[in-house]
Amino acid sequence: MGELWDVYTIDRKLTGKTCIRGEQGNLSKDELNPVPNHEYQNVIGQIVRGKIDRPMGSYHPRHKNLYYPVNYGYVDGVIGGDGEEQDIYLLGESSAVKEFIGKVIAVYHRYDDSENKWIVVPCDENGNVLDNIRIPGKDEIYAQIAFQEQFYNGVLVEEKNN
Repeated sequence: MGELWDVYTIDRKLTGKTCIRGEQGNLSKDELNPVPNHEYQNVIGQIVRGKIDRPMGSYHPRHKNLYYPVNYGYVDGVIGGDGEEQDIYLLGESSAVKEFIGKVIAVYHRYDDSENKWIVVPCDENGNVLDNIRIPGKDEIYAQIAFQEQFYNGVLVEEKNN
């Protein structure tokens, strides 16, 4: 069963609203906020290219207190749920970058927003993750994206293991 959470704005102000948050990563037992197990399987594993518009070490252009500890950007030519290019978190880089080629390893599905975030790690043109990159586990992904996703109710969707 899910828990009742207070909803905050991106500026960390209490909205007076609540939402139900299920167990993280539990896609099949969360009846209140279901995500079909196959929902993002056509995205996970894809090789994508894009640009980083909020590099690691920068601050959000409007929400001046929101610091980006990871590279955050978008996939060229793919439109997300908000009508803009699809947002991504680029994990595994140790410094700020301007562009990327990466492999989608997971999707953060937001229950209370129209857009979801793709979790990407750097790879070569053939989709081979670069030698100096370690693919983060689920808990590590949650920890790295929490700076922004703490304001949303969602779940991490990873590749389905058969």
